[in-house]
Amino acid sequence: MKQIPRLVTAAIVLMLAAVTPVQAATPKNTFVMAKDIADIITLDPAEVFELTTGEIIANIYDRIMMFEPEDLQTLVGGVAEKWEVRKDGKTILLTIRPGLRFHSGNPVRAEDVAWSLRRVVKLNKTPAFILTQFGWNAGNVDQLIRALDDRFVSVTITEDFSPGLVLNALSAGVASVIDKELVMSHEQDGDLGYEWLKTNSAGSGAFRLGSWKSNELVSLEANADYRHGAPGMQRVIIRHVAEPSSQRLLLEKGDVDMARNLTPDQVKGIMNNDEIRIDGYPKGTIVYMAANAGHPVLGKTEVVQAMRNLVDYQGMADSFLAGQFVVHQAFWPGGLWAALEETPYRKDVERARELLQAAGHGDGFDITIHTLTNSPFPEIAQAVQADLARGGIRANIITLEGKTLWPKYRAREHDIILARWSPDYVDPHSNADAFAHNPDNRLEAKLTGVLAWRNAWMNPESNALAVSARNELDLDQRKQQYLELQRLLQRQGPYVIMFQQNEQVARRANLDGFVSGSNFDLVFYRNVVKQ
Repeated sequence: MKQIPRLVTAAIVLMLAAVTPVQAATPKNTFVMAKDIADIITLDPAEVFELTTGEIIANIYDRIMMFEPEDLQTLVGGVAEKWEVRKDGKTILLTIRPGLRFHSGNPVRAEDVAWSLRRVVKLNKTPAFILTQFGWNAGNVDQLIRALDDRFVSVTITEDFSPGLVLNALSAGVASVIDKELVMSHEQDGDLGYEWLKTNSAGSGAFRLGSWKSNELVSLEANADYRHGAPGMQRVIIRHVAEPSSQRLLLEKGDVDMARNLTPDQVKGIMNNDEIRIDGYPKGTIVYMAANAGHPVLGKTEVVQAMRNLVDYQGMADSFLAGQFVVHQAFWPGGLWAALEETPYRKDVERARELLQAAGHGDGFDITIHTLTNSPFPEIAQAVQADLARGGIRANIITLEGKTLWPKYRAREHDIILARWSPDYVDPHSNADAFAHNPDNRLEAKLTGVLAWRNAWMNPESNALAVSARNELDLDQRKQQYLELQRLLQRQGPYVIMFQQNEQVARRANLDGFVSGSNFDLVFYRNVVKQ
């Protein structure tokens, strides 16, 4: 845990003390958020893979490429001003923006960019696969990622991947550009500054880390010299408030500007409060059912189609899901580039019965649904159970904790699974590789992270299209291929994709400009203002 300087601690205490029920307002220049931040483990971009720290480093560091808060569907340059793909499609030349500086005052150089990427590969922490999939490893990365001078970086991949995929991956948290000179001044025993950077920051983004006190608060200080201009708030305070009920109380009293973890009932309870606004932000989490194609009944395409026609998607979204999930029926989340927004399925019992009859199961059949113990999965399972019964499908529900459910799923020991999935980075290949690409359906293949394999589903057309889209050089063609792939799985895949998570954020009415994108690391504070 980081030791907070006394002056910083005193300032925070005075600031929080000033936020009293009498004042009923936070400081004008400070954005105060209530959030459960118990998931913070590290602040090193080479290791961060948790929700809270994903958004914190999005505000501390600029990345090589960016999805900016003003337009979350368009990839633009971050630290890279321009990029050029060589004719072979394997090498990208990055031009670094002139005049950028880290919070330390050090200039942002091409060497910092190249070193930041090489550092991720060499440390090889959890999110490193986002980069190592391009053929980079500790032995070759120094030759494949090179600073040519202070302005130019050469990036060469060894796999036949689309440069568009590489550029999208360079917008992920692992592509945060780090101040090499500062970090290496804190290196211990060849750790590339790993121990120090877990509790410190070395970025060039809109904010710098002021302090982090575990399970209490994180404070960020504005970077007045940020390339987009000074942020609207001089300070951001993220207070650890684990209980949603406590978050609601603090928000209603004016002690915080925003609450991030309210339950549907609590959101409903403050809907009519004129001093509070509720915003919805579709996130990247997809809720889906998957049918084991190795099952003698569920392996029939018509049966899965029938299930898609039995589910009352909108009924669930409008009732117990209470706005925290929206209907979505494609494997790539809405709001992201190449997302299919079409929702062709709704409850149609007559059509479902026709499909079951055509499959030879007009009298129905018995099946088991495995799902998680935590809400809303048991509730969704119960609603689906009632929906399937209208078609004669008799479903038994078994709820398990994740530590028991996931090994069962990975061993193909299920009939139907009701689960969730989120992309690891903002490129449709992240999900397509899981849902649509199964190059080896043998049980012994044990393809980690491949949902198509877990469900014993292999489709030559889907495989070919997933590889083609992954490797396509033309971005418009690539987008069309992903749209086609999503439609193919809607018709032939083993999935009943139902919902996309919708984050409901409650804020004081005088605060505006907060942006929360589909992925966990696309949350931005720099445009927040108070009226």
